[in-house]
Amino acid sequence: MAIGESGSVATAEGLPWRQRVIKAADPTKGAYFWLFCFFVVYCTRFQDFLDFQGAQYIPWAKFPAIMAMIGLVSALGKTKRTFKDLPKMTKYLLGISILMYISAFLSPVWKGGALKHTIDFSKIYVIWVLVFLIILEFERLRRIIFVQAFSVVIVGVVAIIKGHDVPRLNGVLGGFYGNPNDLAFAFVLSLPYAMAFLVTTKNIFMKVYWVFGMLVMVTVIFLTASRAGFIDLVCAYSVMLYYYSIKGKRYYLLVATVVLGGVIGLTVGGKLYDRFNAMSGDTATERSAYGSMEARKYLMERALEGIKEYPLFGLGNNNFVSYSGIWHEVHMTYLQIAVEGGIPMLILYLMFFYQDFKNMFALRRMELKTEVRVFSEALTGTQVGFVVGALFAAEGYQFFPYFAAAFTVTLLQTAQEHEHLRHPASPPPKKARHFLEVYADRRGADAVTPVR
Repeated sequence: MAIGESGSVATAEGLPWRQRVIKAADPTKGAYFWLFCFFVVYCTRFQDFLDFQGAQYIPWAKFPAIMAMIGLVSALGKTKRTFKDLPKMTKYLLGISILMYISAFLSPVWKGGALKHTIDFSKIYVIWVLVFLIILEFERLRRIIFVQAFSVVIVGVVAIIKGHDVPRLNGVLGGFYGNPNDLAFAFVLSLPYAMAFLVTTKNIFMKVYWVFGMLVMVTVIFLTASRAGFIDLVCAYSVMLYYYSIKGKRYYLLVATVVLGGVIGLTVGGKLYDRFNAMSGDTATERSAYGSMEARKYLMERALEGIKEYPLFGLGNNNFVSYSGIWHEVHMTYLQIAVEGGIPMLILYLMFFYQDFKNMFALRRMELKTEVRVFSEALTGTQVGFVVGALFAAEGYQFFPYFAAAFTVTLLQTAQEHEHLRHPASPPPKKARHFLEVYADRRGADAVTPVR
């Protein structure tokens, strides 16, 4: 029998004229199913829509995550990736989690609260490892990205319907969708995926869906009136237009952006315009927005004081709200990480995303299929938007940027594995030459008879 590169098994009789192929069992199939379920639960937060009392307190996401872990453990030794193959970024993320626990136990503000939030955050490490070890093919990664983008569109429709008369959609949804800034960031970070599906799908109905979905996402971002979310949107979408419209010669995307973006801005962008205009201090505009800007300055100064006072391990996860004195977060991710986790954690955090960008550049240098390259560009747009938008919002514990980093390194690993299969390394010589012969050849001397 012969085993193919894809894991298929073929009988030797009749090869190559009458090749019969039997598909080998996939040991990670069960683990991938549960990982898929986790992303459905996490991205849709369908528990917020259930009617029965207490539904929101059931750990819906924990069960599929645990089952995925069990499935992975049972498949160990049968897959081409093991824990030894985990990339350098995994160590950075683990280091961040460890420092966060130390920070919680040593917190000068509230140890219990910091520990609770740290436990919630540390789940991302588990999911990160599962994504890398379970997603072995691009098609699997594409399905997971599809779940995130598709779910966000559905969430956007629900948010618009339920919160059409709620200022900034504040508290319309639960969990990380509850805060307007978090909601805006979640949608911006999913928007490049929707565009990637739009330009790659050949199904006309799906193209219509993704056009509709992108309009919903942008509408929600405008309705949140999040200035940081809007800046994030401009950065991420500019990257996408460069790759897909200018470089990809799809100029209709540029025209559609100008027309539809203008329509959305004129119809639902009034609140966002007022909040930007209030930064000038003009009393004719919304005073609360101007007060918000002044509060942000104070919070940044207060964060710098906290870093100076507790430089090593910080205040503990989510404890700056208490330390600030006005019960607000510092509206800058990098200051948030430094003041709540300490300077060492900030260094690891920056190293994590620096490595993420190195992975993106590595993908850019590789020969990829068109669809794979499109999604690698979408991941680039997501992360460029995040690192810039993070300067204006506290999004250090938002899971979507970590998901994107996991998708990028998984895509890179998959591409490298396929590259290795296409161009395998030359086998070593059957009989090694004596070192004296090699030395003589390199020196250009006559043949040397080795001593026996």
